[in-house]
Amino acid sequence: MKVLVAKFQLESNEHVLMKCDLENVACSYGVAACAHMQLHDIFEKNGIDVVPVLCADGACSGVMKKNAFLYLENRILESIRDNLVDLDGIYFHLHGASAVEEIGSGEHHLLREVRKIVGPYLPIAVSCDPHGNLTQEYVENCTIIRSYRESPHTDIEQTVQFVCEKLIELIKERKSITPVYKKLPLILGGEQSVSTDEPIYSFNKFLNEVEKDDRILSVSWHVGYLRHDCPEAGCGIVVVPSDNQYRSYAIEVCEQVAKNIWDRRHEFHYTGLTMNPEKALETAVSFNDKPVFITDSGDNVTSGAMGANTFILNQFFNLENLEKKVLFAAIHDKSTCEQLWTKEIGEKVHIELGMNFDDLTKKVVCDVIVKYKGRQEGTFMYGEHGDYGPLVTVQVENRPIDIVITDNNHSFVEKHQIFACGVDWDDYDIIVVKQGYIHPEEKEKGKLCIMSLTSGATPQDTRLIDFKRIMRPMYPIDEI
Repeated sequence: MKVLVAKFQLESNEHVLMKCDLENVACSYGVAACAHMQLHDIFEKNGIDVVPVLCADGACSGVMKKNAFLYLENRILESIRDNLVDLDGIYFHLHGASAVEEIGSGEHHLLREVRKIVGPYLPIAVSCDPHGNLTQEYVENCTIIRSYRESPHTDIEQTVQFVCEKLIELIKERKSITPVYKKLPLILGGEQSVSTDEPIYSFNKFLNEVEKDDRILSVSWHVGYLRHDCPEAGCGIVVVPSDNQYRSYAIEVCEQVAKNIWDRRHEFHYTGLTMNPEKALETAVSFNDKPVFITDSGDNVTSGAMGANTFILNQFFNLENLEKKVLFAAIHDKSTCEQLWTKEIGEKVHIELGMNFDDLTKKVVCDVIVKYKGRQEGTFMYGEHGDYGPLVTVQVENRPIDIVITDNNHSFVEKHQIFACGVDWDDYDIIVVKQGYIHPEEKEKGKLCIMSLTSGATPQDTRLIDFKRIMRPMYPIDEI
């Protein structure tokens, strides 16, 4: 038996200026791609030959250039054509929130083109991020589609293994099944759907119980993605029956899950402590324990923002007599990163940090001392390894502020990522990160965690986003 595997990950935010091109995508091919897909030996130990195509990880970025996407898609389609005679199934690790110039959803386009080649019955299994948008056609082009449960996504590997196991069972039993899909008129941001909070915690427990039913192969709640305006936006539920004879039951389960979520729609809330930027700064500086984490939620790189905003940095620069030691991890400025990369450790450098696109990214002029230079291969998150480019850590002269400067918008959400910047988080009173909700290791470490409700490409109030193409009415934009 033979299974083709490929991964395409991209969370596209149309509100950022940069476009995602191939140079912004971490690509590996063939056997090397498998090392980044968390497959381990699940297929081999079941006697299945693997056809590895590619792992294309664009992380969180802007809308993808059409030619870049078509290159990646064609690599996958050509491999399917080359192996079609022998293929027993296909496994994809997708995101669900990509947007491509002139195409729309990359995932939806890919599955449509794959089905044209393989026909309606070849098993296709997809593991995906819950912050992705669905359609009836997309879901039914899959045989299995299952999202991660946890947000933050600490169960990626677990989900990959689960989906692959179910695909193997289908291939061995030669079943043809069709998932059930239901869309809800509900649009949420990731900061309102953290799995350790209610009502998400209870939903996930319920979904886990449903999956114990032999009639149900999998069930998942897809929160959706709201950082690009599209008709597909909004929450969705997918229930996959273990056999099509149970499809009527799967429809009942899907309706029950949808009702549970809809009936508790008023309970969705921001996770943790949220404050306007001025109050967040004042609270962090006056707090008498450490560390304090501040998340720059309007510039949340885990939701596709550029990570280039210097707004909070300017807040700290405008403080008189700052006595707290502060770390920024990180600020994205390619030209400044390249300038500093040529300097020696300990060298004093005059920089103008900031891309200067607008008031949020305006330049901060200062003298700095180079503390550390490294690469971001040590800054992978949740087990997804990769090299995300150079980073330089600098100390601002005459201020107790250190800044990590990168040439891309990679996130820093785990302990080892901070250490990969050549610093120890125990040395700082305040650490500013480009996130919305705080991630688990930082939440555990922080004596105080504040989500600063800053402006930018990832505003937290859904009602402030000027949607034109989504289904209406849509809660909470509309009261339903």
